[in-house]
Amino acid sequence: MKRVNVFCLLCFAVFFFVQSCKKDDEVIQNGTTTVVPTDTTKPFAPTPYLVQIPVGLPLDYPIPSPLDNPLTVEGVELGRKLFHDKILSKNNVQSCGSCHSQLFGFTDEAKQFSFGASNQKGERNSMPLFNLAYVEKFAKTDHRFFWDGGAKNLESQVLGPITNPLEMEETLTNVIDKLQKHPQYPALFKKAFGSDSITTAMLMKAIAQFERIIVSGETRFDYFKLFGDQSKLTAQEKRGLELFNTEEKADCFHCHSLSGAFMTDFLFHHNGHQSSDPGLGRITNNPEDKGKFRTPSLRNLVFTAPYMHDGRLAKLEDVVEFYNSGAIRTYPADPFITKHPNGLGLTSDEKADLVAFLKTMTDSTLITNTNY
Repeated sequence: MKRVNVFCLLCFAVFFFVQSCKKDDEVIQNGTTTVVPTDTTKPFAPTPYLVQIPVGLPLDYPIPSPLDNPLTVEGVELGRKLFHDKILSKNNVQSCGSCHSQLFGFTDEAKQFSFGASNQKGERNSMPLFNLAYVEKFAKTDHRFFWDGGAKNLESQVLGPITNPLEMEETLTNVIDKLQKHPQYPALFKKAFGSDSITTAMLMKAIAQFERIIVSGETRFDYFKLFGDQSKLTAQEKRGLELFNTEEKADCFHCHSLSGAFMTDFLFHHNGHQSSDPGLGRITNNPEDKGKFRTPSLRNLVFTAPYMHDGRLAKLEDVVEFYNSGAIRTYPADPFITKHPNGLGLTSDEKADLVAFLKTMTDSTLITNTNY
């Protein structure tokens, strides 16, 4: 069941009105502002991109997009091509899609850590890339993207992997130069943004547009929750749901609330892991934030193993056991963890029930949707 997102039409109308009033476009490239004359021989008229909203994502939460970067067919198509093009990396050996494969929920093929353009080992597990546009809407602070909240919006997060020495290991100067000399990209950028003089800002906007249209919300649990279709969940899965929502049992609902559509509180927590990674503390320099990481969504866990910021847990059973008995329960762990000083005490059957329920939040259309 799909619904068309009309919010982007408003953004597009505002954007197009502003653009039509401009005589010249100011673009930022390598830190320098340059005026690029607008091509007046042909009106710049990109096509609004209408997102099909899956049943599990409420229509009253329209997909957000900035007024200066509305979703367009040309922008999304360009962003998709860039996302899957190895031209963005050093020596043209790695794309964004190399570590964020659609077949694995936009993660990296069950790998604990990804390897960069020069085969260098990464330090964190590849995060899934779906429903990211909603993070911008519902996050409580400007710390939104990456495990540690190091990027404020989807545009700015685009640059991190490209320039990271452990990932694509390229410079923005080289990327723009390669794109400008490419036989196809100047024309594609002109279709998307009205100019064939490629800039870093345009690169950021295009990939961000593509990432915003990756949505997921077509699961058995969505139909059970929204329409009361009891046939969508088995007796075991319903027992797992009750455990999930019971404070004296699995107690998952505080950070992964099922009352909303996204199975995350959009906050950062220390979940009792034993890792030296400072997480959010690296960004804020606040000792209270050391070891805190963004709460991931529980959607599509079947596709996105292994789990945690460092990919330490290979299976969902391992995740349940971690919270049942493996997490540290002293400071700096979150109060939601420390309030269970002796663990959760789940039986083998209860752990199996909980795992069964978690699998009901699987959206198989995510890995087959040809728009991605």
